[in-house]
Amino acid sequence: MFIKKIGWIFVALSLLFTLAAAQSQSEGQSQDQSGTAIKHVPVKVTSAASGKEMYISYCAVCHGTEGKGNGPAASALNTPPADLAALSRNNGGKFPSLKVSQAIRGDANVVAHGTKEMPVWGALFRDLSQGHEGEVQQRINNLTKYIESLQDK
Repeated sequence: MFIKKIGWIFVALSLLFTLAAAQSQSEGQSQDQSGTAIKHVPVKVTSAASGKEMYISYCAVCHGTEGKGNGPAASALNTPPADLAALSRNNGGKFPSLKVSQAIRGDANVVAHGTKEMPVWGALFRDLSQGHEGEVQQRINNLTKYIESLQDK
């Protein structure tokens, strides 16, 4: 069951990299609209204690290391990734932690992430945590706090 879910998550991540691909450049690679080769990599297990490690592993590929929406896979997406560093500014100066947590868990409808039938990270975190809800919540809280730390000053 765990392997099957991880497989589906890998497929979902791979789709992010190949949405705009015209054809395979070579085995394990495709091209985005600008012709840049995109390498497919498996999902890596991260520490629940490190929001930064989770962000770099799961989010930065689309949102960029600073959260500006300019990650290396951003140009291959039909919908540009959100500027996560502007969340507080766009919310009257207050970081919308509940909204961010819901988006991470897959409870919120985020068009770029798909439908609720295909949760974003909630299912992955449940699998990585072997169903331990406390650890799932720790992952979501730490990732949310890290995204809060990226806010424009």
